Amino acid sequence: MRLWAGLCALALAGCAPAARPTAVAPAPGTVEIWLTLPDQSVLLARQPSLALAPGPAAGAINVDPAQRFQEMVGYGAAITDASAWLIQRHMTPAQREALLADLFGPEGIALSFTRVTIGASDFSRSHYSYDDRPKGERDPELAHFSIAPARAEVLPTVRAARAINPQLAVMVSPWSAPGWMKTTDALIKGTLRDDAYRPFAAYMRRTVQGFAAEIGPVDYLSIQNEPDFEPENYPGMRLSPAQRAKAIALLGPELARAGLKTRILDWDHNWDLPEQPLGVLADPAAARYVSGVAWHCYKGDVAAQSVVRDKHPDKDVFFTECSGGEWSKAWPDSWAWTMRNLVIGAPRHWARGVLMWNLALDEKYGPHLGGCDNCRGVVKIDSTTGGVTRNVEYYAFGHASKFVARGAHRIASDSRPGGIETVAFANPDGSRVLLVFNAGAANETVTVAADGGHFAYALPSNAAVTFRWRGAR
Repeated sequence: MRLWAGLCALALAGCAPAARPTAVAPAPGTVEIWLTLPDQSVLLARQPSLALAPGPAAGAINVDPAQRFQEMVGYGAAITDASAWLIQRHMTPAQREALLADLFGPEGIALSFTRVTIGASDFSRSHYSYDDRPKGERDPELAHFSIAPARAEVLPTVRAARAINPQLAVMVSPWSAPGWMKTTDALIKGTLRDDAYRPFAAYMRRTVQGFAAEIGPVDYLSIQNEPDFEPENYPGMRLSPAQRAKAIALLGPELARAGLKTRILDWDHNWDLPEQPLGVLADPAAARYVSGVAWHCYKGDVAAQSVVRDKHPDKDVFFTECSGGEWSKAWPDSWAWTMRNLVIGAPRHWARGVLMWNLALDEKYGPHLGGCDNCRGVVKIDSTTGGVTRNVEYYAFGHASKFVARGAHRIASDSRPGGIETVAFANPDGSRVLLVFNAGAANETVTVAADGGHFAYALPSNAAVTFRWRGAR
């Protein structure tokens, strides 16, 4: 941890966990407002404040801070190899500093959660692990293990983001074990060999230790990205529930013996197969080490998160991957889907953290090697000029991430699916945050009742607004 501690002393006014820098809570009785319109004429823009009028209101959306649910880690996106390479190699120092401040700082959208791949994904410029060997050679003692590939761009980018937001939570996920651990002797396709479970656990533990020495604590780790999928042209590894349970039962003690506090997440795949994580949680030897279940958006419905959580209320829920892309070219359509399913829907179905896929991609939807050829980053970086374009996901996530501090709790709020959809939070500083999306076809005046008062706001169809006010003591 010496490198991380030294860098903190140089780069920060202290790296100990503290309340994330946010705007001062509004004055008592004042409701602050930020608005986005689907025609993009107004994008996450501050609007004139309203007064919180005393007393109740008929037909209002009720916000009840007495009903508290999950504690939030936050909203964010993955710092993939592609994202980090563009940020580090295709931007000037001034451009890089400005972008990272905009993404992670309180004057920007204040992202507080990120995900990093263990080895290559499809959004890498080469396929690699942290212990590659020639075909036919094995390294069960991990004598050739090295996180050197991550030191080039990824870890410096995470370190810079944490210097801006010391509360940034980090999750790591492997796309594949090293090839020599697998039945294919390759990063592409296959599954773990029967004799590779202990080396794989050690590989994961050493990755967490190596990363922690460079960037500080690794908060969460999934056992395998998308374990029910074997990609044809980029690293991947199929692991059944029984295989994941076996791996987790070994990894949990491996992390504990090393004194690591990193929490293990299962599944890290789509909403359509809740029976998969339920299978792992049915194994007592594994379940004791599973902190929570992670979900992706590409199949199924967000309500699956609640299906598993209802059966295992002691396990956390995280939403850990969804990509925007050119398959949805209409800005209002992408905007509405992201707001309803991810920004609002995921936490209403218990997610403590919500992640998009690539933080940044270039004008050609890369770089990538295999996999998706039209995925969109939260921002686009011009690979020639370093110029930045903020995509729809930037504004959608910003409506929550800018206002919901790490350590906030989701609180009760009335919501009408297909109409006025909401999610509400109570921040550690005493402020309340209510995010409202008008999913209906008509403009609507929204009345909100909270903390002994009420206010009203006219919200156009397909528009979103974030309200923030000081809670009653």
